[in-house]
Amino acid sequence: MRSAGIVGLGMAVPQRVLTNADLEKMVDTSDQWILERTGIRERRVAGEDETSSTLGAAAAREALESAGLDPLDVDLIVCATTSPDMLFPSTACLVQHQLGCVRAAAFDLSAACSGFAYGLAVTSQLVASGAFRNALLIGVDVLTKFLDWTDRSTCVLFGDGAGAVVLAPVESGRGLLGFDLGADGSGADLLTIPGGAGKHPISEESLREKLRYIRMDGQQVFRFAVRVMGESAARAVEKCGLTPDDVDWFVPHQANIRIIDSATRRLGIDPARVYVNVDRYGNTSAASIPIALYEAYHSGCLKEDDTVVTVGFGAGLTWASCVLVWTMPPAGRQNRQSAAAAEGVGAR
Repeated sequence: MRSAGIVGLGMAVPQRVLTNADLEKMVDTSDQWILERTGIRERRVAGEDETSSTLGAAAAREALESAGLDPLDVDLIVCATTSPDMLFPSTACLVQHQLGCVRAAAFDLSAACSGFAYGLAVTSQLVASGAFRNALLIGVDVLTKFLDWTDRSTCVLFGDGAGAVVLAPVESGRGLLGFDLGADGSGADLLTIPGGAGKHPISEESLREKLRYIRMDGQQVFRFAVRVMGESAARAVEKCGLTPDDVDWFVPHQANIRIIDSATRRLGIDPARVYVNVDRYGNTSAASIPIALYEAYHSGCLKEDDTVVTVGFGAGLTWASCVLVWTMPPAGRQNRQSAAAAEGVGAR
């Protein structure tokens, strides 16, 4: 099998910013309480016309431009989300139409906050096997549309956003090196939206019982996350024949600063090598890792040949870690190459 890696990046977030001070006026909480327990200062909230497909398409357009790839040349679109525009068709199909990627296969992948890492593992294998020449992987969620704004245990945590990457063949020994995927369905009821599907269809009773909103056992999810993030990342690193000292950047799911700090200690990573932006976006679920990768790259943190570890956890319960060698050149040079490719000069 050939190697597959990230050759393009994009992100999109709603314009509306909801700060902790704003939440103080909506629910019984405080900026200090939220900041001490989560590390979150503000988050983005989708408007009525902003959905997973519109945000996902916006992030994907930038990723395609970044990679110098025409929509007609896209072979596959995979959308990791648990807040689709509708039960069916897939959000990936809606994105395909918005982008004009008429030749691309398209499907959704549901692994909650682990979705992007799951998608990175699965989609990279499809490209590496030669089944597809390239793929567009999107992580997007608009979970604020599923929040009970009177429940301070959940409404302070989540934000909306989208991140996208283009995956294509890269030089051997670079791109995705290995991964660790797992699930424990016995914890399915610890983090869930019980209503709106087959078990609890929309009805007066389900609406009255607020079954369409996120429900979470915060303490149990916290204990699970603290344990599994470090363990999964360590397994993925070991599978690649590496040690924590070989890791240049640790880019975890941005759910809670205390969880991130605990996973960092368990893995034995220098905190200076951990990328964190949870303070500005909150928990954007499947979008959190690609948004963090985008910002880490454009801020100059991620450089060619850096070894990067991503890890996520989420409802299911699920977890996923990926180890990759960064393949994109510095942002300025990469943008020049994309422009040249768009003109048919043949960059990259």
